[in-house]
Amino acid sequence: MPRRTDELPQNDHDPAGPGTRPPTAADTSAAGPTADPASGSASGGSDGRARPAPGPTPDGRSWQAVRHLLVRLHFYAGVLVAPFLLVAALTGLAYTLTPQLDQLVYGDRLTVGQTDGAPRPLAEQIAAARAAHPEGVLASVTTPPGPEDTTRVVLSVPELGDKQRTVFVDPYTAEVRGELTTWSGSTPLTTWLDDLHRNLHLGDTGRLYSEVAASWLWVAVAGGLVLWLGRSRGRRAKSARGVLFPDRTARGVRRTRGRHAAAGVWLALGLLFLSATGLTWSNHAGERFGRLLDAVNGNAPALDTALPGAKPPAGDHAGHAGHGGSAGATADADPAAFDVALAAARQAGLGGTVVVTPPAEAGTAWVVAQDDNVWPVHYDRVAVDATDGEITSRTRWADHPALNKLSKLGVQGHMGVLFGVVNQIVLALIAIGLTAVIVWGYRMWWQRRPTRGERRALAGRAPERGGWRRLPLPVLVLGVPAVAALGWALPVLGVTLAGFLVVDAVTGAVLRRRTA
Repeated sequence: MPRRTDELPQNDHDPAGPGTRPPTAADTSAAGPTADPASGSASGGSDGRARPAPGPTPDGRSWQAVRHLLVRLHFYAGVLVAPFLLVAALTGLAYTLTPQLDQLVYGDRLTVGQTDGAPRPLAEQIAAARAAHPEGVLASVTTPPGPEDTTRVVLSVPELGDKQRTVFVDPYTAEVRGELTTWSGSTPLTTWLDDLHRNLHLGDTGRLYSEVAASWLWVAVAGGLVLWLGRSRGRRAKSARGVLFPDRTARGVRRTRGRHAAAGVWLALGLLFLSATGLTWSNHAGERFGRLLDAVNGNAPALDTALPGAKPPAGDHAGHAGHGGSAGATADADPAAFDVALAAARQAGLGGTVVVTPPAEAGTAWVVAQDDNVWPVHYDRVAVDATDGEITSRTRWADHPALNKLSKLGVQGHMGVLFGVVNQIVLALIAIGLTAVIVWGYRMWWQRRPTRGERRALAGRAPERGGWRRLPLPVLVLGVPAVAALGWALPVLGVTLAGFLVVDAVTGAVLRRRTA
């Protein structure tokens, strides 16, 4: 997270210089080799002898400038983007707990009291749900995930918009246990926490916050890893312990930095995973990812729902039934046909939780889709002619393109359902760890503030600007197109990075004018 110019040399200590706090006795006793931030030349090595760092070229360019630039980029990512990351971490932590919260709040509707006997036919359960809630039309029926769970009869009600009314029925007694207004099968509490994490309840405008966080998270992590791993040529820095654990003998800002960096190393893989999976369903980067799937034919195979010999439905509905339910229907499908479609799917090998969806239009088939999100996942789908129970089409999870599988599994892992409770625990630890890393980053910023006389300030200064002018030509030649490509693939990252550069340039011009 935030760093300052005295981290630029290749050492593990904090040399005093302009804009630093006075060294404490603990810092002085632990002091080791130091370096000049501008030149990058070290005054000592692991053996105590002077070791000159690679010097600049005649035109002033130096590979040390790459580190200078990374420090400045990591500083701005930490100071300016960390608030977005903190909000994402805390709201994500809350969302991780939704399965337990749902049971606590809605347990009387989600589960049954007794599991004696065989489940009643779906037709009987649907009839009970419709008797209690005659409004709207049948959209789908979801079978119980486990023996203690209720059947979910989903109704499309026009006044609810893109939400649905879900009626929960005891599968053993056909007793209605309650109803909830749901969104894509999620309870009101889960939906509220999901919206809080995605957009802070601000709609599409609010989604910019989460995309900023996801776009910059991998930049902060990657930059921090490079800086921490290359911080020193000392023996401790090269050891695994020196990388994975903070130095217990350090004091002050060095101790804070050690905790910040070591925790970042432990969390790096999980944070990179959350960044990548979050970007795939974001507004702008997600749209780019969708184009990539289209270009490489990486989308899930479409299920052909046209019945043999039937007239093709009007519009572009063929192959997409099962996602929109029967929103266009004005009357319920025959409840008995749900049992026919379910029996055909079971006979075809679709086990576990399934969603049975009636035809969206005349001449199209019923769709039965597996909805098992816990590893090993099951996402097979079949199209069923309910008049005779014949399977007319099928798609298998095994036939999905690799990129589509990775995307689907990544989303489930991001949501904390892929590996059940273990997935939840890992996500919770990552969220708590990221919060600690951010707090330590801001503490470093505070500890580095000037405190002598008139130089007293509220926070530490940013690392020196202008490092890009000293970058080696190969870095510039390859880096500029790479950054431009990243800016196109991740538009929010590109726009915010450009904004940082503009603000930085304006600030630099103002400061130069004041000192002139």
